[in-house]
Amino acid sequence: MNAPSCQAPVDWGTLLEYWLGELACEAEAHVEEHYLGCVFCSGRLEQLAALAQEVRTLTRSSGVNMVINDRFVQRLAEGGLRVREYRVPLNGSVSCTVTPEDDFVVGRLEAALEGVSRVDMVTVAGGDGPETRQEDIPFVPESGAVLFAPRIGDLRALPATVVRVRLFAVDAGGERMLGEYRFNHTSYDGQRPE
Repeated sequence: MNAPSCQAPVDWGTLLEYWLGELACEAEAHVEEHYLGCVFCSGRLEQLAALAQEVRTLTRSSGVNMVINDRFVQRLAEGGLRVREYRVPLNGSVSCTVTPEDDFVVGRLEAALEGVSRVDMVTVAGGDGPETRQEDIPFVPESGAVLFAPRIGDLRALPATVVRVRLFAVDAGGERMLGEYRFNHTSYDGQRPE
């Protein structure tokens, strides 16, 4: 049996803001009153909750390479996950590893992002390994950095190697490099990293 349709459904963006607790009190009360009385919209909210649970499960297993933001990192830590973060200055490098206690590793790539509308990220593991290009990644221009969390299982399996990451600003005129970053990765040897 199909749920009846709604004459004025709450849009997905508003439902998401409601789910995340980001609506003003009056707007939140309006959405709550609507979805409590609307089978169609309450079903959409259930779909959103199910999707959120799947994303949470995937994130906790670190099953994907993710470009993230500061709020996401904060929520990981608030959720009790152990986050190791490496801040890399513009055109700089960092020595890094991943320990058995780490749930996530975050790379923070400092870059001038003001006025940039699109950023692509190119990653190369090892000296001449294949390039992986992620196009049109999310970023917050005011943050002055791009944050990403690689699959932690992939990091644990890496031998000592150098991972290079390049950020490119892309527009109608082509692309220009924003910065190049080196992660000098070593396998965990049981010693506490600094």
